[in-house]
Amino acid sequence: MANGTVQNKEKFLNQVAKSLGRSRQTSPVSRPNWKHQPQWDVFKDLTQDELLDVLKEQCTRIHTQVALATTETLTDVLTEVVNGFQAKSIVSWADPRLEEYGVDQYYKQADAKGIDVHIWDTNAGEENIRIAEKADIGLTFADLTLAESGTVVLLSDNGKGRSVSLLPKYYVALIPKSTIVPRMTQATSYIHKLQEETGKVPSCINFISGPSNSADIEMNLVVGVHGPIKATYIIIEDK
Repeated sequence: MANGTVQNKEKFLNQVAKSLGRSRQTSPVSRPNWKHQPQWDVFKDLTQDELLDVLKEQCTRIHTQVALATTETLTDVLTEVVNGFQAKSIVSWADPRLEEYGVDQYYKQADAKGIDVHIWDTNAGEENIRIAEKADIGLTFADLTLAESGTVVLLSDNGKGRSVSLLPKYYVALIPKSTIVPRMTQATSYIHKLQEETGKVPSCINFISGPSNSADIEMNLVVGVHGPIKATYIIIEDK
């Protein structure tokens, strides 16, 4: 079967409709225009600085450190964060924003100081995953950041492997201040718009709210159970 072709589609859908006891619905489904949409009202009048304050407060509840930086101070802040973790290795997305925000220059300095830096290489295949498993720090940029829940949204793409935020011991998210939005409402709207404009969505969308944790056993919270044991968000003032 050729890539992208579908076999027996009509026969299959007809059988599903028959099993449901109804005829096939072939006309487009119209989205309801609800009279009340309170999800849009949460934090809707907050400025970007006020959303940042909400995010910082929420991070105290999800065991996540927050650092503030500008493009001029980002190298110093990164140095402080990495040294604080006593990290000797970093695995990073291959992201155009590394150069835009000067992170590539930090990587050169870190490499000169003996810190191993690996940039995700799509040609290296599963070797990237093996490196991520052993890395002290996984570093990515946030594509969106939800103030209400302290959540960074990561859209997977070439050079942006999922393992970077999952497998290393610690996780560092670089958050351009402009990516901060009120809540999940704005994130889902953005993803829907992305699909309408491009006809596709990323193969994986990660929502990360601080370090991994679980309270499955008698509601006792344990942090760092199935992923990074600590997380730091570095909020960067946009250029």
